[in-house]
Amino acid sequence: MGVIFYLLAALTLAGGLAAVLLKNTVHCALALTVAFAGLALLFLRLDAQFAGFAQILVYVGAVAILVVFAILLTRGSETPTEGVFSRSWFVGLVIAAAVFAALGAAIVESAPALPGETAAPSVTVLGIGDALVTRYVLPLEIVALLFTAAIIGAVIVAMREKERAK
Repeated sequence: MGVIFYLLAALTLAGGLAAVLLKNTVHCALALTVAFAGLALLFLRLDAQFAGFAQILVYVGAVAILVVFAILLTRGSETPTEGVFSRSWFVGLVIAAAVFAALGAAIVESAPALPGETAAPSVTVLGIGDALVTRYVLPLEIVALLFTAAIIGAVIVAMREKERAK
């Protein structure tokens, strides 16, 4: 592992921790964007170009911007006046530890069954892009319309709740 990997891992972890620990929701959303960008750079460092560029386009370019706009539209950017922890934080901590332990056990048990070396996949980013714009263009457009409808519905719901609050 090189120094670059450790720098990217530190950037990703710092972004994730900042997204969880900051009190201002806009700052949390921007820190989440940093974590997404760190993951994309890690994918690119591991020679997974499609996953890296998809991470940049989908998460950094779309989801993070959507989260920031949703926060700003619903006026959820105010810093909370009461405590930021819920009363049942201990239950959440126990559940998170149990899930982490279960996933860790599954990974440790499956490690001996994995092959040592695998062949590099023959699918390239060019092949995936070509398939998306030729063979799978209709499902791609349907997903785009579905996401657009979901965004419009979220904005309408947020605006209705804002009007009720007045």
